Amino acid sequence: MTTREYKIEGMSCGHCIMALNKELSKLDLHEKHVEIGLMKISYNELKVNEEQIINAVEEAGYKVAR
Repeated sequence: MTTREYKIEGMSCGHCIMALNKELSKLDLHEKHVEIGLMKISYNELKVNEEQIINAVEEAGYKVAR
């Protein structure tokens, strides 16, 4: 199991959290915690890869800070 923390750019309110949670729910994540500007997730690398995670963030309309 891999646990990672990502800083997210462009989030400003509760709606942003809901939008990102909606996209993340499409992935097979073990755990997820989203707050404004930050997400912490745990996942199995055999089921989910980092590209899928970044794509989910972008689909929600935000950007992973690098």
